[in-house]
Amino acid sequence: KRWYQRRVRVDIIRAPYKRTRVIASQGEDLEQHIVTPGDIITQNLDFMKSHGTALSHDHICATVAGAVFKVDKLVSVKGVNNRYRGEIGDVVVGRITEVQQKKWKVDSGSRLDCQLQLSSVYLPGNVLRRKTLNDELMMREYFTEGDLVCAEVSDVGNVDGMLKLHMRSNKYGEITGGGPNQGAECSDKKEQATFPQTTL
Repeated sequence: KRWYQRRVRVDIIRAPYKRTRVIASQGEDLEQHIVTPGDIITQNLDFMKSHGTALSHDHICATVAGAVFKVDKLVSVKGVNNRYRGEIGDVVVGRITEVQQKKWKVDSGSRLDCQLQLSSVYLPGNVLRRKTLNDELMMREYFTEGDLVCAEVSDVGNVDGMLKLHMRSNKYGEITGGGPNQGAECSDKKEQATFPQTTL
């Protein structure tokens, strides 16, 4: 027979069974653990699964690689490549990317640029009043493209998840004399906010 007519026998050999890693035993703290897909997070069925987890054979296992987070009885895994997902009350540091009509666009590391309305900003002198057309024309005098600012999340869009920011306090404003230090978002834990020196 010709070479292309010959049949070749292929034996499929199964890989040796790999033992599944158990991250936390009963009663142990679930947080501060890095997991990979297939790792058993807990065998305690009092916990409930959430994002990045699945229920398999009476235990909760990870479906993505990342860090384990626990809120009460809810267990989730935040993936390594996740973008920042803000919540109301978060203090964020971002860079102005665009000046639009009555608002600024701010890059804070989230999936979409944040939105900072002119009506949500203290004017120079810590004045909060109704904004006029003259204020709108002077928006680049307050913040311009490339400025680093500190603000607070006031609202999260229900459909697209866009963050809306405000600066209704003299704690917020432009940050001078420094820059952002970006790290892995999955390793961040929410802590009490500390405010840098800002100017407005």
